[in-house]
Amino acid sequence: MTMPFGYASPEQIMRDKADYARKGIARGRSVVVLQYEDGILFVAPNPSRALHKISEIYDRIGFAAVGRYNEFEALRLGGIRYADINGYTYDRTDVTARGLANLYAQNLGQIFTESIKSMEVEVVVAEVGDTPEADAIYRLTFDGSVFDEHGTAAMGGQAEAVATRLKERYRDGMGLAEALETALTALTEPGGERPPAGQLEVAVLDRNRPHRKFLRLAGPRLERLLAEGAAASAAPAAETAEAAPGTGDSPATAPEGDIDTGSGA
Repeated sequence: MTMPFGYASPEQIMRDKADYARKGIARGRSVVVLQYEDGILFVAPNPSRALHKISEIYDRIGFAAVGRYNEFEALRLGGIRYADINGYTYDRTDVTARGLANLYAQNLGQIFTESIKSMEVEVVVAEVGDTPEADAIYRLTFDGSVFDEHGTAAMGGQAEAVATRLKERYRDGMGLAEALETALTALTEPGGERPPAGQLEVAVLDRNRPHRKFLRLAGPRLERLLAEGAAASAAPAAETAEAAPGTGDSPATAPEGDIDTGSGA
């Protein structure tokens, strides 16, 4: 039996759509999401003040995305409608990141399977709980796959390299300034230059805030946090220099713990 001209197997079609989506997502700038002592932090290089990669979905739920803006904006608006309807029909506590992740997974998976072109997006849906153990971070890929992340998540751009740098520096219970410094170090290529505060999009889900937990960080407050994080990161390096071996007979005292020496972002 001869195959018709232009025939491609279903497996090849799926591979082509997946490659197409990955290339589109990789062209964007990375976004990182990580837990800190009071909630969940979102950080993304973003020079635009009008187009947001990071947004609020509901009382305790945040949304971050990379890829085609019009496509992930449609997902965001659909998530808000879903949350509003379910919160009004049942109870606000019935709206969860897990439910939203399932909704997005179904939509993304259906589009990837049935449409000629898959969506060029990757999404994180995060929910802050009353305790760190109750926090939830779900990462969704263009084909509807869902990953239950623990502590950190990275997507877009050079996501694997960013995720590696993020995990090297991350620890549980970090303060907000330290978590922001960790995120920026992960987002910056070694030897690269950090974007200024005005070209960063930063937000948190703060469990200590009443009612709506989402808060954008910008202006003087963001600049102060950046300065605090940079100063804290520089302190261990200064201690290491002071403890360097001298010319005397007594051996130098080794510094306690590992020293983080991240490059600027």
